[in-house]
Amino acid sequence: MRSDPLLESFHRQIRLPDRDAEAGFVVERDGLVHRHYPPDPAQRGAMIESPEGLGDDPDAVIAAQRDFFARRGQPVEWKTYSYDQPADLGSRLTAAGFEGQEVEALVLGDLLVLADLDQSVPEGLRLRAIVASDLPAVAAFNESVWGTDKSWVTGKHFEELAADPAHVQGCLVERVDDGLVVTASWVRLTRETDFCGLWGGSTLPEFRRRGLYRAGVGYRARLALARGARHVRVDASPNSRPILQRLGLRQVATTTPYVLDPAT
Repeated sequence: MRSDPLLESFHRQIRLPDRDAEAGFVVERDGLVHRHYPPDPAQRGAMIESPEGLGDDPDAVIAAQRDFFARRGQPVEWKTYSYDQPADLGSRLTAAGFEGQEVEALVLGDLLVLADLDQSVPEGLRLRAIVASDLPAVAAFNESVWGTDKSWVTGKHFEELAADPAHVQGCLVERVDDGLVVTASWVRLTRETDFCGLWGGSTLPEFRRRGLYRAGVGYRARLALARGARHVRVDASPNSRPILQRLGLRQVATTTPYVLDPAT
């Protein structure tokens, strides 16, 4: 199921040792289940993965995780990959009360293929690094694209930038005359691995198809290369996947989040 060498490296370097866990989160194993979550149940960001399968009684394992987070009153996402076992994991999670979200493509590749991308943007726009004072403008941009229910993600990225600027950085494209943010994205270097992750990359509808996503990918790739990363991973939407494939990356699997909110 993991015949691709880069997928095997991603699985071994990131998934098995839980290196996607955020700083300050509780990281623990419950049998075959890997989970990490904020100590405060009121905070979002709790995650479950099962990169080693779920053993002989997967429904019991799923129910135990559902009950654990229900007792905490904490929303949680079970992040699944298309090669995870059992093969019907998604339907089992749905039967246990988790709700499936949009399927994304797991795209991997060599950072060097992105190093020479043109970072120029059309006249009247400017591409630059995100800094702390950009929080209000980026938050307003993300809310206009994704809605207020995703506003916590913006704050999380800025907290990471403040705490660890060597491993997290963002870039944005803004309109020069009034500072309107038209696209924003992030790169996160995964400690003790060869990988970086590209996150975000949304663009206001009226500014799409103008090369802004591509420019942001090039900007972030050069930054990550300068900081020692060799490979890149992206959980790509249907819009960004074909762009990334044209740039030389490849889809190796799909990933689907299943969300449980005890409050609903």
